[in-house]
Amino acid sequence: MNMVSIIKTYPPPPICEGQILRYAGCKAMDDAVRALMAACIEEVQDKLTYKVCYRELPLTISGDECDFGTFSLRSSNLATNLDGCERVVVFAATIGVDIDRLIAKYGRIAPSKALMMQAIGAERIEALCDAFCANIAAELQTGLRPRFSPGYGDLPLATQKNVFAQLDCAIHIGLTLNDSLLMSPSKSVTAFIGLTDDDRTKSKSPCSTCDRQGCAFRGAL
Repeated sequence: MNMVSIIKTYPPPPICEGQILRYAGCKAMDDAVRALMAACIEEVQDKLTYKVCYRELPLTISGDECDFGTFSLRSSNLATNLDGCERVVVFAATIGVDIDRLIAKYGRIAPSKALMMQAIGAERIEALCDAFCANIAAELQTGLRPRFSPGYGDLPLATQKNVFAQLDCAIHIGLTLNDSLLMSPSKSVTAFIGLTDDDRTKSKSPCSTCDRQGCAFRGAL
């Protein structure tokens, strides 16, 4: 098990335009949307960084209690997600602060561009998380459960404090947490990933263990 955080930096993952459209709330790609997306991608692509810090921790589950050795959490949804796992990776990922600055800038002068920048940021951080998960699965030669973040289901957002305490995110990847539990940079993710030898869970989506049925971003199960 890792006693300190490991830091990884990744090259830009491939861009999925369909995901950007979904995050932007666009039903279809017309010429205007395509031009706006292309312009935003060109402007932002060399301003993003792709950084992750993580630790591998032991796991013991008793009912709804998930014990990670150095801290424990009570969450029925997280316990279900991690059921059968004896190890877990807790990680934090960010694409940096520059996209926040662009979103703020265009929020004042070009709202449609700000919306597209938001969508690109969402797609980019998810792509980084997918790249990290694929890397961990290959590196550790293990199967993975869907990543599960603070705020999903009944896992309280206050769990962020535990994650940040474990990883020293500010030191390692420049990611901070304010008193309202909001992360900066905003296009960042923290999550737990169960490591498993079985093949029961192949999906990357945590939606199977989240009870927010009305969520606009709920994945296909």
